[in-house]
Amino acid sequence: MKIFVSNSPEESKKFAQELAGEILAGKRAENGALVLALMGDLGSGKTFFTQTFAEALGVKEKIKSPTFIIFRKSKVGNKEWREKGFENFYHFDVYRIHNEKEILNLGWEEIISNSRNIVLVEWADKIEKILPKNFVKIYFKHLKGDKREMMIL
Repeated sequence: MKIFVSNSPEESKKFAQELAGEILAGKRAENGALVLALMGDLGSGKTFFTQTFAEALGVKEKIKSPTFIIFRKSKVGNKEWREKGFENFYHFDVYRIHNEKEILNLGWEEIISNSRNIVLVEWADKIEKILPKNFVKIYFKHLKGDKREMMIL
């Protein structure tokens, strides 16, 4: 477990960028997507983290939560990430779903089985039963003001 406490949006941004760098430097699974499962209360920093992480990947589109459409797909633009074999960034926001079957009907199994994909899921605790075994769990907690705690489990 790794715990990071941020006192400002700038520190949170640095955390997301550093985590992206650590993931890029590490050995990646060849049998499926890189899946980051974000969990935590409303306002705890999940979307801000997602925006910063996507920026590190070189995603050109403005990142906003796909709450009503459930997910968005973007191209990975950063050369280093592309050289590692990553092509697509999927951003899921499953806040509005009622059960895992709703996600399965959107092609979830195909998306997470493709090793060229990076999949980031906000409110991932709602679909924890269908997350792949090797997912990265990040728990966000709003402490006070701009202060946030992020735990990588």
